[in-house]
Amino acid sequence: MEGESMSQMWIAVIGTSAIAFGLKYFGHSIPEKYLTNPRALRINTLIPIALLSALVAVQTFAEKSKLVIDQRLMGMAVAVIALALKAPFPVVVLGSAAASALVFHLG
Repeated sequence: MEGESMSQMWIAVIGTSAIAFGLKYFGHSIPEKYLTNPRALRINTLIPIALLSALVAVQTFAEKSKLVIDQRLMGMAVAVIALALKAPFPVVVLGSAAASALVFHLG
């Protein structure tokens, strides 16, 4: 069973790599009028924000395939408050790390 799942993983990795290569290769042949379209520019601006937000949410509330609420939530809350108060980035990171560590050791 181990070898079978490993070969499936390699098929997925190679397939994804081929798709990414194809998208990059054929992306250069897209006419410029589609790339300079205001709607396309607006969508391309928002895609990284949506992906990063989803990554943060998954890393904060998920452990393997379960939803969990633990010290990471407190760290996220402190980071959001610090960002709302326009704190410098090192303060945001250190504050959220300290809050997470405090909840972890107390709870």
